[in-house]
Amino acid sequence: MSDTQKDPLRVLFCIGVTQNFFDLPEAEIGAVWKGYGEMMSAMNTMPGVTILGTMDDDRTMVGSSATAPWTVYIMADVVDLDTVVAACNLFRTVKVGEFRLWKYGKIEARVGRALIIQGA
Repeated sequence: MSDTQKDPLRVLFCIGVTQNFFDLPEAEIGAVWKGYGEMMSAMNTMPGVTILGTMDDDRTMVGSSATAPWTVYIMADVVDLDTVVAACNLFRTVKVGEFRLWKYGKIEARVGRALIIQGA
C-alpha cells in the first residue's frame, strides 16, 4: 500500500442469531439460512471489503445471542467506515420472505486496526 493510501480498517463483524429464528417452524428455517448466505455472499463481493476469515461457534454456543458471545464472526479489512456501515446494512436489505434478515439476526461491527508488534 502506498504512502498516499490509508491503511484499511480491521473489522470484526459479530453476528447473533435472535430468538425469532428459534421460534420458527422447522419448515421455515431454510429460508433464513438462504438469507444469511445471501448476506455473506453480498459482503464478500462488496468493493473495499476483503474477508480474512470466518468463525461459527454454533457447536458450543446454543440458543439465541442477546449479547456477546455471538454466533458468527467475520474478520475483514475494509476500506472505510462508510463501507462498514454498508456491510451492516445488509441485515436491513436482505429479504427473508416478507421480512428483513434483521428479524432473525443482528450484526455489530468492532472497528480497529491491524495489530502490529514493533520490533518483532
